[in-house]
Amino acid sequence: MRKYIVLGIFFFSCLALCQPHIAQAQGATQTILLSGVILDANSNAPVPGVHLYIPGAGRGTSSGYDGYFTLPAFSGDSIVISAIGYQKQYYIMPRREPGVFSVVIELKEDQIMLPIVEVFPYPTEEIFKEAFLALKLEDEEQLENIKKNLNQTLMMRASANVRYDGAMNSRYYLDQQAQAIGNENMLPTIQLLNPFAWARFIKSVKQGDLRRGKWRDRN
Repeated sequence: MRKYIVLGIFFFSCLALCQPHIAQAQGATQTILLSGVILDANSNAPVPGVHLYIPGAGRGTSSGYDGYFTLPAFSGDSIVISAIGYQKQYYIMPRREPGVFSVVIELKEDQIMLPIVEVFPYPTEEIFKEAFLALKLEDEEQLENIKKNLNQTLMMRASANVRYDGAMNSRYYLDQQAQAIGNENMLPTIQLLNPFAWARFIKSVKQGDLRRGKWRDRN
């Protein structure tokens, strides 16, 4: 029994000795609320939309329209501060007691010199207009042929020389079909013995169609 009492006293003594170190370690890992304002170094105007990021912790925030921000951090954290048009900065959290820590951060403008870009290799607008008007496209010859073929005068002249239009061709095809169906079960009709054909021929002769060649076109 005395053995267990001695062991208990030894355990509680060790625990009492370790309590200050545990309290100190817990205090070192407590959060510090970092707050502040980000200003332009030249004009002292607040800079909104600045990104503050802690890579080791994987968290961050952005400044508001008045340049104000708040970010929870730990002592020794490295904070990356970046914004478009400004140089990137790094801020190391100092070792402080847990609580609120306020800072004022000034950003310097980042000047980037861009190379000269020539949109057109022409020194004046007049030379560019002349070169543009003299420009020949690869399919320019094809476009000219299309314009010639679609000329209204040429199209009207070609349509006048056509012997049969669409309606006449359709009617002729239907007549041939009807005649083939009528002669399907009988001998072919001889046009020399067809009185209707002779009647049309005589009528055409009287009208003078034979001399103008219309009778040949119809047959």
